[in-house]
Amino acid sequence: MTLESLEAGISQSIAGNRLGDISYAVQSVAERNGFSVVRDLTGHGIGRHMHEDPPVPNFGSPGTGLLLKEGMILAIEPMVNAGGYEIKTLEDNWTVVTLDGSLSAHFEHTVAITQNGAESLTLPEEPF
Repeated sequence: MTLESLEAGISQSIAGNRLGDISYAVQSVAERNGFSVVRDLTGHGIGRHMHEDPPVPNFGSPGTGLLLKEGMILAIEPMVNAGGYEIKTLEDNWTVVTLDGSLSAHFEHTVAITQNGAESLTLPEEPF
């Protein structure tokens, strides 16, 4: 389900769309199938630094947020939970778990918004 949510978000990564279109697509696929999406962690912009603006939430409303423009680079990274959306970070300050102990999955791809739609920059050219 997480991969399908990611693919739905990527499909909305089109110049002229809004950031909320990506977020809504991710959330819709997950919730339509009985899952939740993490709300405390987001995808992000990619530039000279690792995690840049804009944040790319996994939930939102279509037609809202930042206008997507050709040349933008975004990391879209849904985190889909079998239970509730709440999470906590463990004492190692790295490990994230669901608050209710349910299973969770995470997928991430970095996409460039081009005149021809989204182009994944992180998909391998050859199958594994």
